[in-house]
Amino acid sequence: MSLPARPASGGQGQALPLQKSPVNVRIPTFMEAYNFFLDRNGHLRSGWRLAIFCTAFLICLQVTQFILILVLSATLHLSSAQLSNSLWFVVSGHGAILISSLVVGLGCGALIEELPFAALGCSLHQGWWKNLLIGSLLGAASLALAALLTTLTRGVRFSFDPAGARLIGQTLAISILVFWLAAAAEEMLFRGYPLQTLTRANLAWLGVLLTSVPFAAAHLNNPHAVPGFTFVNTALAGLWLAVAYLRTRSLWLPFGLHWSWNWAQASVLGLPVSGIERIAPAPLLKAVNVGPDWFTGGAYGIEGGAACTIALLVSTVIIWRTKLFVRADVPKAKEARG
Repeated sequence: MSLPARPASGGQGQALPLQKSPVNVRIPTFMEAYNFFLDRNGHLRSGWRLAIFCTAFLICLQVTQFILILVLSATLHLSSAQLSNSLWFVVSGHGAILISSLVVGLGCGALIEELPFAALGCSLHQGWWKNLLIGSLLGAASLALAALLTTLTRGVRFSFDPAGARLIGQTLAISILVFWLAAAAEEMLFRGYPLQTLTRANLAWLGVLLTSVPFAAAHLNNPHAVPGFTFVNTALAGLWLAVAYLRTRSLWLPFGLHWSWNWAQASVLGLPVSGIERIAPAPLLKAVNVGPDWFTGGAYGIEGGAACTIALLVSTVIIWRTKLFVRADVPKAKEARG
């Protein structure tokens, strides 16, 4: 249906042609195609930053571990087969993870996001020692809570190790160095650049998911892994440690939680750490599992049972709610990055 024509101005009565409203058809420009790679500020999107980190990390990891194994084999006069059956293989593996995640994380932060070293969360910021100390105490206390639950239900029985003070002292001292290295490596990898770059993109929830699930999956091949509880509890541990980072924006708190949990578990209580027993040959206490395994974790250790689930949930709430920790003043990118 057409509308009646309006008379032309000037009173001549001449009709003007009907004017059609322009249709606003938006045709994407060539430059807008770059939105798949860049955000509105022209910065590389967080997904691509994460992909670059993962690719570079895997390459660096292979090279670094190969070099470390060669150095250790030459230094200790051990063949590759002998080295793979010793504790030194664990040390070389975690050493390679630590070096690779640190170097690649620093490189991605500096080259892609123009961030300084302090942004990685491992600098000696104000209050770092407080976060480390409280984290170390809380990690051991959280493990003790899980052990207490299994003891009260008579699922695990503890007794003093008759190995002698010298061997027990050596185990306590040497294993603490191994657990420091292992915790530093895993925190630098999982709570380092991957979680942090997604957090800077306001995608902390995605960062927690993408770091906790692989963290859990990495433990499924451990000895005596329990398919259900192993994955759930390890993913929950990833959440626990991620909350510790998000609460402080620093790696010192999750590092303290991580190493002390493992050390108390293996070297003090004599329990397997994620199914592995060889790290602490002469612990302070010896543990005998009576069951049920769904609660105590069975041969995998306490991390494979419901007692661990309860302890991690309680500890996570404490970390999120308490005000004892120091939040680091971490340098930020010049502009928000998507």
